[in-house]
Amino acid sequence: MSDGGPARGGAVVGEGLSGRRGEAGPAPAYRIEDLAHLSGATVRTIRAYQDRGLLPRPERRGRANLYSDAHLNRLSQIADLLDRGYTLASIKELLEAWDAGRGLGGVLGLVAEVDGPWTDEEAVRISRAELEERFGGTPDDAAVAEAVELGVLEPVPGDEDSFVVPSPQELAVAVELHSAGVPLSAISDHLRELRGQVEHIAARFLEFTTEHVFARYLDGTHRPTDAEAAEAATLVRRLRPLAQHTVDAELARAMRLLAVRHLRQHLGADEPPELQNRTRTVPVPEETMQAVESLVGAKQSAAFITLAAEREVRARALDRLAASHSPSDDLDETP
Repeated sequence: MSDGGPARGGAVVGEGLSGRRGEAGPAPAYRIEDLAHLSGATVRTIRAYQDRGLLPRPERRGRANLYSDAHLNRLSQIADLLDRGYTLASIKELLEAWDAGRGLGGVLGLVAEVDGPWTDEEAVRISRAELEERFGGTPDDAAVAEAVELGVLEPVPGDEDSFVVPSPQELAVAVELHSAGVPLSAISDHLRELRGQVEHIAARFLEFTTEHVFARYLDGTHRPTDAEAAEAATLVRRLRPLAQHTVDAELARAMRLLAVRHLRQHLGADEPPELQNRTRTVPVPEETMQAVESLVGAKQSAAFITLAAEREVRARALDRLAASHSPSDDLDETP
């Protein structure tokens, strides 16, 4: 939650109007200031949640508005959902479903599965001195700032001389490339370009699995039941490695093909006819050409169209490979 760290998990017996903490007796009642202190939210936020219908109105006793542990628990639920990336509008729908008797457990389990780590890598901590040593021993503040911008390094609050490395493998690749003579600026530019292409592959895989696997859980106006959400979470866990396995196999195939071609070109060897660079003229609508030229310039338009076509061909190849995977029988069962 943006206002601070709310209390988590279960009702909190506080020192409200009902008596001292821990004494048996009536359910605790809190003024709004007490509720704000216990939950970590601000008074302004609590009132905003009430206005949005996320939080029930307090009980009126005389001239005082009093809140209960139910309000405290609801604030904790809202904080958990905000931490998971839900918008306030989506949270309202989920809480209304909860209040109507439909559980949140399955949905939150699915969210946790999707939001969990998609790699076995564990983040490590590295000092600035160690970082400089790995990259030749020369300080380069501009390169460090660029690595932070790309998320390769994450600053440690309160410690300017340390960083968290979310992906040690990615950093190790950069170290090897730099030691082979690749400038750090070129490595950063390459990573930016690579990320765009990989995100396109990920988007295509998500579209593919959504259409053929998860549509039955997501289509329609009703939200999935706990059982449906739990089943979908299991499928996410099973299908998660498929995209990486497919990309690994295709990357190995493409690297072998292109590396052989590249080597032959540089060695001056004659390429077989099927690998010769040949071009064909194809008509492109004038409006399309104008749009491309306005985007990348006239000199780069041919290269842009070629790369866009190659990317689409590779995406379709990925779809065919994923489609050829034979899932177990329960994937075809309708819940």
